[in-house]
Amino acid sequence: MIRVLILGGTGDAAELAAKVTTIQGLEVITSLAGRTREPSVPLGDLRVGGFGGAAGLATYLQIMQIDLLIDATHPFATQISFNAADAAMEVRVPRLMLIRPPWEKVSGDRWIEVDNVKVAATALQNQAQRVFLTVGRQELAAFAHLEKIWFLMRMIDPPSDDALVPPGMVLCDRGPFILKNERQILIENNIDTIVSKNSGGDATKPKIIAARELGVKIVMVNRPAIPPGEQVNNVDAALVWLLNRC
Repeated sequence: MIRVLILGGTGDAAELAAKVTTIQGLEVITSLAGRTREPSVPLGDLRVGGFGGAAGLATYLQIMQIDLLIDATHPFATQISFNAADAAMEVRVPRLMLIRPPWEKVSGDRWIEVDNVKVAATALQNQAQRVFLTVGRQELAAFAHLEKIWFLMRMIDPPSDDALVPPGMVLCDRGPFILKNERQILIENNIDTIVSKNSGGDATKPKIIAARELGVKIVMVNRPAIPPGEQVNNVDAALVWLLNRC
């Protein structure tokens, strides 16, 4: 029995786990960070919570006798990706990164590309009045000082009671989203600007299409750097990588 650890939290990770469970001779464990209160539970074994840095992950890989490691975390979850790279190297476990392609700007898009959330907040000053903020609840504080802007803040879980939150309204929802509803949100709330991380994938892409159709600006946060190593951009390619090592 070959034991596979998937660092998850994305739809791709869940899809991969489901497919791996159907392959005889493979045992899959999916690890979730535990930041979402009611996460979608993938097939196979599940663990929730942090490892305690690269050293803690290396220890886990040894104790659990992990044979293969697949990092299928969110493109912006860089700390765990670097920890995974260090841990896998330390204990000599083959590691793969499953990274979905970023969205590409096309004709009609009105993007302002920035390197991080703090720069995104700066880009809104004197340029936006009603903003659809879709960067997650952990990034709200970066926008809390923008008191002259109204924000519609979409996230899976509501912010904590003591969180710094910009003025506006919280919308708790989980993707995948559909184009009709995204278009309706922008129109009914008179949104002039979207703030989004370039997460890629289909689950949240409809907001990008709706913005293009309606001429709404997007402040797009580019992806951070990732550690070096083997990588694929879809679940089927990750399966091929696995099967070639069985």
